[in-house]
Amino acid sequence: MASFKWNLKALPFGNQSVIYHLDGSFFRENEPTRIFAANVDVDFSISRKSEQDYELAMDCHGTLNIECDRCLEEMVHVVDVRYELSVRQEGSDYDDSNEHVLVVPSSWRELDVEPLVRDTVLLTIPIMHHHDDGECNSEMMDALGRHSVTHASENEEDNNDGEAAIDPRWEALQKLKKNN
Repeated sequence: MASFKWNLKALPFGNQSVIYHLDGSFFRENEPTRIFAANVDVDFSISRKSEQDYELAMDCHGTLNIECDRCLEEMVHVVDVRYELSVRQEGSDYDDSNEHVLVVPSSWRELDVEPLVRDTVLLTIPIMHHHDDGECNSEMMDALGRHSVTHASENEEDNNDGEAAIDPRWEALQKLKKNN
C-alpha cells in the first residue's frame, strides 16, 4: 500500500494522486472499531497551488461490514463520499477549527493523511445503523420483542376511579406545586 504520508515540501506544483485500498485491518490498526471487514477504494489527490497552499480531495467508494444495532448480525454499509480540504502551511500552530481549511506549521515536512481518510470513511456510518425492515435476524428480533418495554399503560395499575396510579414521588411534587 502506498504511504499515507505526503512530503509537502517535495511535491511538485500541479496534481498528484494515489489510490489506496482499505481492508478491515486498516480500521483495526490504530484504535478498535466495530468494522468486521472492509473493501473501500480511496482515490486521493493533492494539488500544490503555491509554496504553502495545497488542495486535497478524496473519493471513497466501497463497503464496510458492520454490526446491526437491532439484531447484532453483520450488515453491509455502502461508502460513497467525496471530501475536499484546503491545506495552508504557515506559522507555528496547527489549526483544524475550520471544517474545510487545515493550517499546519510551516516547519512540517510531511502531512499524514491517514487520519483524514479514516475519519472520512467512518463518518459515513450513521449513528443508528441497521438492516432494512425484514432483513434482521428473526430469532433475535423475536427475543428483543419479548424483552422490550411494553406500553406504560399495560404496566401501570389503575386506581379505583379508573385513572392510572401516580407515583407517590410525583404526587408529592404536585402538592408542592399547588401550594405555591
